[in-house]
Amino acid sequence: MPFGTFLTVVKGCPSSEKLMPVSATQQQSAVIPVLEPRPIDILLADELTLVREGMAALCNSIPGYQVVSQVGSAGAALAEIQRLQPALALLDLGLSDLAATEVIRRVRDLNLRTRCAVFSVRKDRKTVLEVLRTGACGFLLKTSSSEQMADALSQFTQGGIYVSPQIEVMTLFGDGPGRLNAEDPLELLSSREFQVFSLLVEGIRAKEIAARLALSPKTVDTYRSSLMRKLDIHDVAGLVKFAIRRDLADLRA
Repeated sequence: MPFGTFLTVVKGCPSSEKLMPVSATQQQSAVIPVLEPRPIDILLADELTLVREGMAALCNSIPGYQVVSQVGSAGAALAEIQRLQPALALLDLGLSDLAATEVIRRVRDLNLRTRCAVFSVRKDRKTVLEVLRTGACGFLLKTSSSEQMADALSQFTQGGIYVSPQIEVMTLFGDGPGRLNAEDPLELLSSREFQVFSLLVEGIRAKEIAARLALSPKTVDTYRSSLMRKLDIHDVAGLVKFAIRRDLADLRA
């Protein structure tokens, strides 16, 4: 019998089961089904339904990816991430009930498998850096093309970090010509101070900021006093003007 010949059991008389060679025709008919790889599952979080559904349609049109959950708040996103543990979570930076960076921190602290990325209209150096420092695997601009979205998803699933090409990476981490100088007062703010600053200029009160960042109101007041001192600005109106000049304010109606 040639090596590699398939065998089959022929049942006959009691205790006389025989092993018989399978013919070439029979071998060809025994087709082993090929299982297609499961699509990479994605969670989307954006308060604007049309934006969320548009992004979901785009992600689902890219081979190998499937949106398994769409939510409109950060709290819902965190709950769904814990329940489903998708491979990817794409979070709008402007989620109002809880900071997107706080969601990323909690996912990281819970040691969940989900990789989180942020999409936003903002592209200032400080914002992008702070998002990446929380553990995000990418920062995608809402002005990105469908091809860039496909590139981003590919990078995320391969364990890489993606930053939209409209954002010059060398200005983030190096000394490129577009980088702000070291005397920029924003560079003096800690990650928490910058979070509090970003929420203050959106008109969020200290008590609500405390809830979003899981801090005490007293701690928020401490951060507010510290960031105002570092920026040499002494009221919220002044912070808003500063944010508008630096294109840091979210002015959505």
